[in-house]
Amino acid sequence: MTGLSILQFLILFSLALLHFFWALGGRWAFEGALPSKPNGEKLFRPERFDCAMVGIGLTALSSFYLIDSSLVPSILPAWFTNFIGWAIPVIFLLRAIGEFNYVGFFKKVKGTDFARLDTIVYAPLCLIIALFGFAIAIIG
Repeated sequence: MTGLSILQFLILFSLALLHFFWALGGRWAFEGALPSKPNGEKLFRPERFDCAMVGIGLTALSSFYLIDSSLVPSILPAWFTNFIGWAIPVIFLLRAIGEFNYVGFFKKVKGTDFARLDTIVYAPLCLIIALFGFAIAIIG
């Protein structure tokens, strides 16, 4: 499972770097990552601070998989790493499923730029992260 843990680390850390890029003012892929109403109005407008907080969270999640790969020693209790090992894929599975309106595989609003990207990139990526996470947690 070491290889899968390293791959999971790389995926999550890459996503963290993208959020840090946005936190520093980068705009590449930013607008397409924001859900919008059919009229084009964005559901929310994250500030740089928000992007940084998501980047920090993704860095923490990615670090878990670096520790899981045994490349970095862990000082965390086994019960906690077991819990986190299951919590991460559950979170990403829920994101892939979505909230049934604007986000996820079962969204109702489908005609926006975000909805198209969510269907072909974001939701499948979240599902892959979830499946990899479950495989790591089960085989451990």
